[in-house]
Formats: sequence, structure tokens, C-alpha cells
Amino acid sequence: MKIAVIGTGYVGLVTGTCLAENGNDVLCVDIDTNKVKQMKAGIVPIYEPHLDVLFERNIKAGRLNFTTNLKEGLDFGEVIFLALPTPENEDGSADLKYVLGVAKEIGEYITTYKVIVDKSTVPVGTADLVKATIEKSCKTDFNVVSNPEFLREGFAVDDFLKPERIVIGSSSEKAIEVMQRLYQPFVRSGNPIIIMDEKSAELTKYASNSFLATKITFMNEIANYCQKVGADVDKVRIGMGTDSRIGKRFLFPGIGYGGSCFPKDVKALHKSGKDINYDFKILEAVVEVNEHQKTILFPEVSTYFDDNLEGKTIAIWGLAFKPQTDDIREAPALYMIEKLLEAGARVKAFDPEAMDNVKEKYGDKLQYGKDMYEVTEGADALLICTEWSIFRTPNYDLLKSNLKNPVIFDGRNLYPTVELAKRGIHYISIGRQKV
Repeated sequence: MKIAVIGTGYVGLVTGTCLAENGNDVLCVDIDTNKVKQMKAGIVPIYEPHLDVLFERNIKAGRLNFTTNLKEGLDFGEVIFLALPTPENEDGSADLKYVLGVAKEIGEYITTYKVIVDKSTVPVGTADLVKATIEKSCKTDFNVVSNPEFLREGFAVDDFLKPERIVIGSSSEKAIEVMQRLYQPFVRSGNPIIIMDEKSAELTKYASNSFLATKITFMNEIANYCQKVGADVDKVRIGMGTDSRIGKRFLFPGIGYGGSCFPKDVKALHKSGKDINYDFKILEAVVEVNEHQKTILFPEVSTYFDDNLEGKTIAIWGLAFKPQTDDIREAPALYMIEKLLEAGARVKAFDPEAMDNVKEKYGDKLQYGKDMYEVTEGADALLICTEWSIFRTPNYDLLKSNLKNPVIFDGRNLYPTVELAKRGIHYISIGRQKV
């Protein structure tokens, strides 16, 4: 099939590349001239594991191409994916200006039947808005489908190629047939293609992300309570997770969630409720707790240094909001950095992938290391913000000799408390019994 993908962020680029990998001809459209030039030269503009291999292979095979010309993309594609930004407005709502702006141009340009697919995460009712916007100037038949993505950054390629489920929201049998034909090769193992109406499909994405954010936040609340009463959240987590009704995933406490999805989607669903006089009380609490959780270790750091961080050097391991990505949007590390800088501390930071993005934001306000140990040399303490696998089994002896004080503040509970106590390292984590 011939596919056009409008927008080449995480979702658009993974979508286009993976569809090409299954034999489709894909033309990706983006307004960023330099980005398109880079992609044509085979340069992947984002870090996502395994994407570079598929990207290069499909460009060489001629199945994956790029343009800045929207009309060219619309003429080319039988199916048009809208993978456009839906940034957060000040009131928490999703800004649909990019989606509806492109919808207006679609109405002006298309001359043959097209299936227009909302791949972006959008509020309930967006498919109707897109349809109405296209209809204002469109003179041909088309259908709008809601097809939310469930891609995890760091695992996006696998998630697309081997999806747990595919959700298609449409009231058109013709569009449903097209979408089923497109996605059938991805579900040969028997995972479902779920057909529903457009509004239910739109809400499915928001509901899924909001539930996962709530699960994380609940566990963080339990961890904070454990801290006060002397319980151990690791033991509680295991006791809970073996209950099949609860499950083991998303029960790891830490310094909050970040990224481009959970924070934005929770706030957008909460605001959508307010717009129709429905109050999502749970989501309001989730937002509040998560904001507090991002800096919950700061008082511990401050107390250790007698509430005087002026001139202290804090090494930070991990800047991305999660491992296996260079994405720093809403990353808890950034919130901790802000608090440390405000208190007069110096920050030396290392991340395997996200340092260039942090440099763009902070410049020379921070120091950066070429590896995880370099940033600890002469530092007063180590703070861990992201659970990259390379941080899991460090050289403790080297750490102790590098740090002025043998102290680690761990926002991801990477290490066994007993082990660090034996090594003479003062270790503060989230919700675990101190040794």
C-alpha cells in the first residue's frame, strides 16, 4: 500500500519506518527542511533502539522517502497518517492547532478517496473535528479513523512490529477494511485488531496512559508511607505484584514519571472532564502527587549537608525521563537539577544518550562527563535519576574513592540496601528500610 505519514517525531518516524519494513511504500512529510535533508541522507533524528537499522534498510530499498511538500504526500498516500504534535496548553488541554491546520489543507488538496488516520493522541471528539474541517473545502469522499498508538519510548519498534493490540475507531466499513488490510501482517500471531467507534478509540489511549500513571503514583504514595512507618516498599511491591488482579508491572517506586505522554495525557483527560463539568478527582491527585514526587529526594540531599548546598558538587546519573531514550521532556532529573542550582550547588551530569538535549537547555550551567565515573570525581554526593542498565552494577570501590562523601541518593532503588551498608556507603532510596 502507499502510505503518507505527516509528522516525523517519535510516533511518525517509527510508524513510517515500520510500515515500510512490512513492504509498504511510505512517504514521510515534515515542515523542517533541515530534518528532512538529514533523513534523506540516512540520519535518524531521534534515538530509539533498532530504529536506525530499519531506517537505513528501507531507505536503501526505496520504500521509505521524505518530503517537505504536504500536497506531494497527500497525492501519494492511499492512507494518510496524522502523527502531529498535540502540545499541552496552559490549562492542561491538548492544543489541536497542528492537527486541524493540516486537516484544512487536506480538504483543499485531496481529489481521490483517502483514509485519514489520527495517530496522534487526541481528545474525545477530535475525529469529528478533523472530519468537519476537511469537509469545509473537500470535494471528494474520505473517512477519518482514530488509530491511537501504544508505543513505549525505548521499545517503540518492537511495540509497532509486534503489537499487543491494535485499536481502530471508525464507523465506515470501507475504512475499516483498508485498516485491517494494512495491519494484518502485524498480528499474524493472533493478537487482536479491536474495532470500535472513533470516540471510544480516542478515549482508550487517554484511559490507558492515565491508568498506568495512576498505578505508578499509587506505588509512590505507598513508598512514601513506608518511609514514615518503617516498612519496606520492595517487600510490599512483591506481595502486591503476585496478585494476578494487580500484576507486577508499574509497581516500582521512584521519583515520578515524566516524558511526552503520561504528564500531558493525564492533564488533558482531566481538563476534558472539566469541560463537561465532570471532575476526575483521581487524576487531579495523580498530577499533584507526581509533581511532588519528582523532587522528593531534595530534602534528603539538603538535610545530609545541614541545609547548606552552596558550593557543593552533586553528580547526577541519568537525565532522560526513562532508559533507552534521549527524551528529557518532563524528566524528573531536570526538576532536581533546578532545585540544586537554586540552592547554590554545582551539578556534574552524565547520561548515555540525553546529554546533548540537556546541553541545549542548560548550556554551561552544568558540567558534563564522558562517562559515569568521571562526573563522580571530586563530587560531594551521587544522585541517580534514571535507571539505565549501566548504572546497575557499578564499581563501588571506585565510586567511594571518587566521592568526597560516600553517599548515594537513589531515585530508582537500584541497589540492595544491605550491600551498600556493608561497603560503608550512606544510601538513601525511596520507601525502603535504612540499614
